[in-house]
Amino acid sequence: MKSNRIFFIIILFLLLDFGAHAQVTFRIISLPVTTPQDATIYITGDFNDWSPGELSYKLSMNAENQHEITLPPGSGNIEFKFTRGSWETVEGTENGTYIPNRNFNYGNGQTVEITISGWEDLGGSGGGNSTAAANVHIMSENFEMPQLNRTRRIWIYLPPDYDSTSKNYSVLYMHDGQNLFDVKTSFAGEWKVDESLNTLYDQGYEVPVVVGIDNGGSHRIDELTPWKNNHYGGGDGEKYTAFIVETLKPYVDSHYRTKSNSESTGIMGSSLGGLISHYAMVAYPEIFGKIGLFSPSYWFSDTVNTYTSEHFNPASVRAYMMCGDNEGDSDMVPDMQEMAILLQQSGLDGTKMQVKVVPGGQHNEASWGQQFSAAVKWMFQLTQGIDDSENKVKTGYFYPNPSSEELYYKIGTTNLLPEKVDIISESGMLVKSFENEINFPIKIGGLSKGNYVILTTFNNSKEYQKFMKN
Repeated sequence: MKSNRIFFIIILFLLLDFGAHAQVTFRIISLPVTTPQDATIYITGDFNDWSPGELSYKLSMNAENQHEITLPPGSGNIEFKFTRGSWETVEGTENGTYIPNRNFNYGNGQTVEITISGWEDLGGSGGGNSTAAANVHIMSENFEMPQLNRTRRIWIYLPPDYDSTSKNYSVLYMHDGQNLFDVKTSFAGEWKVDESLNTLYDQGYEVPVVVGIDNGGSHRIDELTPWKNNHYGGGDGEKYTAFIVETLKPYVDSHYRTKSNSESTGIMGSSLGGLISHYAMVAYPEIFGKIGLFSPSYWFSDTVNTYTSEHFNPASVRAYMMCGDNEGDSDMVPDMQEMAILLQQSGLDGTKMQVKVVPGGQHNEASWGQQFSAAVKWMFQLTQGIDDSENKVKTGYFYPNPSSEELYYKIGTTNLLPEKVDIISESGMLVKSFENEINFPIKIGGLSKGNYVILTTFNNSKEYQKFMKN
């Protein structure tokens, strides 16, 4: 009897272990009508490093003429999506917009039935509406890239007041341009860069011009990696960065009102875009002084560490590093933190580096877009309306300045009084607000000593004035 009981326990453990490592079959039972008849469908996920067209993960046709694939036994949770062979052709909503990663937890062997509602390249190109703001433009559909012997679409975001002022602006260069402004052109959702910057502008911030460079599709890995990877290839990042420095930036600086110095020029990207932005920081610190490194793919090549330690000269660099703790790659956070230590050891002042781990943050455009405003504000040290060269007092101004108790208002030639007055601290906090029938002088005795910005509103226009509370 004892031997039978031991035998039963062994069989039970074997069954439990088999259940925890059972295989799974994914079967597509419904495809959108836009799917090409000869389409080849692939599954991609964290189990194959998100390679979107790997032959060993191609779905086959079953007897019922349905696409399906059986994955080998595994355990735990996997994230995945379906494509037609590239990230340009990834699945999406019925309108071709972004959907989050699918999830599956291994258990007993089973078949999972899948419905694909749309494709980002097909649904988005016909049925979806553009979400780009009016101040986003296509600078060129076929901008020459002589360093790489190809062309590329280039986007440009101009601050809302660009056409109504004569001032010059800081510039931020960003990769994966089709994912920055418009859900219609995005492959995996958009960052909403234009919406975020327009909101900051409405809050009184001096926002930068943004130049978005489309990724090259099949050339993306090559262009965004300065060094080769034994499995994925790559290595044209030096030429791509040279294109930005030698061709694109001179064009932008000569055709738009920009501040061309390094203190006013930034570069930002995510994933491999973070890796190439890191390379640009090390290779061209005299060009790029504001660096945004979102979920940087330091795993791609160990050369990034040796190259950084041997060549990095921090100069006037400010580097913002960010990743989520739920990106699917367990090394993402420690790799970023290790690089932050290396940057400090290479001379980057700790006050000029921000390292942020976002709880629950994932490896996607939605997560990166949520962190964009905070990164830009820190990188460019944006403040609300503080710009000596453009201190707007056309309609009127407050006096005396400095003041300790009261601020009077001098009406300008338009003979208008403000409809609303907001007093904002240097840190961007709204500390006092006056609206409708405002009684002048306004009382400021309760404010702490320091510098402030007065934001006055007339109809739909806004003006800014610095003042000091003494």
